[in-house]
Amino acid sequence: MYDHLTEASLLYDFYGELLSERQKEVLTLRYEDDLSLAEIAEELGISRQGVHDALKNGEKALQRYEEKLGLVKRLEDSTEVIKKIDAEIGDLLIEMGEREPAAERLLKIRKIIDNLEL
Repeated sequence: MYDHLTEASLLYDFYGELLSERQKEVLTLRYEDDLSLAEIAEELGISRQGVHDALKNGEKALQRYEEKLGLVKRLEDSTEVIKKIDAEIGDLLIEMGEREPAAERLLKIRKIIDNLEL
């Protein structure tokens, strides 16, 4: 899967708006601004333990949303399918030679895939 930071960022991107304002604030400062717990505590005027609790509760909430909705998993699955399709197109282009009319269509499909924003 992903390292902790990447996973937390993805989960936050998908489900962040479902968190409390405090959780959003703490997670943003931690994962987007890369602040330490002490820096976040100072910024928000709360204890380091309060930051820790908000961070852990926010992460748990994001995990629960993913367990129920599975949007990050769908993204991973879609990305894998697209990679496989792209590889098949590459193989077909090699077999056909790039001058055949069908090869031109495959190249157009490949451009469409490249322009997908997942």
